[in-house]
Amino acid sequence: MDVLENTGGMEFVNKSWFKKIIDIDWILLLSVVFISIMGLITMNSFVGDNAYYRHQLVWLVVSVLAFFVTGLGDYRFLRKTTVVIWLYGISTFLLVILFVLGHVSKGAQSWFSVAGVSFQPADLVKLVIIILLAKYFSKRHIEIANVRHIFISGFYVSLVFLLVLFQPDFGSALIIFLVWLGMILLSGISKRHLLAVFLLGLIAFGVLWGYVLHDYQKKRVINFIHPLSDIRGAGYNAYQAGIAVGSGELTGKGIGYGTQSRLKFLPEYQTDFIFAAFAEEWGFYGVLLLFILFGVMLWRIIRIAYYGASNFEILFGCGLAIMFASHFLVNVGMIIGLMPVTGIPFPFMSYGGTNLLISFVGLGILMGMRRYRRSAHKEMMKNEFLGI
Repeated sequence: MDVLENTGGMEFVNKSWFKKIIDIDWILLLSVVFISIMGLITMNSFVGDNAYYRHQLVWLVVSVLAFFVTGLGDYRFLRKTTVVIWLYGISTFLLVILFVLGHVSKGAQSWFSVAGVSFQPADLVKLVIIILLAKYFSKRHIEIANVRHIFISGFYVSLVFLLVLFQPDFGSALIIFLVWLGMILLSGISKRHLLAVFLLGLIAFGVLWGYVLHDYQKKRVINFIHPLSDIRGAGYNAYQAGIAVGSGELTGKGIGYGTQSRLKFLPEYQTDFIFAAFAEEWGFYGVLLLFILFGVMLWRIIRIAYYGASNFEILFGCGLAIMFASHFLVNVGMIIGLMPVTGIPFPFMSYGGTNLLISFVGLGILMGMRRYRRSAHKEMMKNEFLGI
């Protein structure tokens, strides 16, 4: 028999695991699965026998299973300070030992590689940072106007930000920063403090430019300002991506007929530039469908967050939406020439098992939180669904 608990305006039903699975947000799940399938179809169109496709298919199955398993949990324990400290400490430790035991690939020491399976700690860190900031600001939302909370939260984030940046992984470091900035804004920062944050950001960028960024990273930023100044060098990737997107026109060249990817003019067409390969084959209509699915995903995440049981659940859901939106905007922006090339995967679509798994786990945690949303909100949702 199910047991109903009612505490502080919340209700939580101890359901069987089958009923919990049935109770998930199927619209959210189907939207991200369809996005993932689009990525698989695009990968499979590159060559006949494609290892990327097979590996990603396995990771997708594992990730969906992880989504259902994590969706069964009760995540109110994440509100505990000790739990958050342990998560933050473990993730920071992984980033530190990465410099000793990490696998170097394409100039970046960002992965652990064991028995042919790679794991990128930066993807886990993004999720942990969301939990950390949700915990921090949920307890201090009333006094967020106090500027010291900006600096304290910034200190926690800056530590992992720098560890990721030194790998070097500028793309993941940028996402960590955008998650922090977005959650700061949602927490109710004053405009005066917002201006101070941006000024500090400019100063920090000056320091990074002078002492941290590598020459190839500087070239990417310079190429962002003058995209056609070095199309055979730093601007080659963005130039070829632009050609791929433009050549897709309205209806696309057809699945398997994307010349930029098949002839390998487009680099990293299975990871960072898979959106360009997709746009070339599917055209404007396919891109529009992809954007609609991504919009549905963000809408469902924000909607679940809105009905969260406490400020922690609300901020966690919003942080998750910010992370996915940041990945989306930066990836699409760099492909169409609005952002510098930073090595950011397209959510749920690009090749990469760790990123896909952590993304589905994050959504699974959100499903667990959804089951103990506020009872008053549940009635509103029921009425909305029934058209009352």
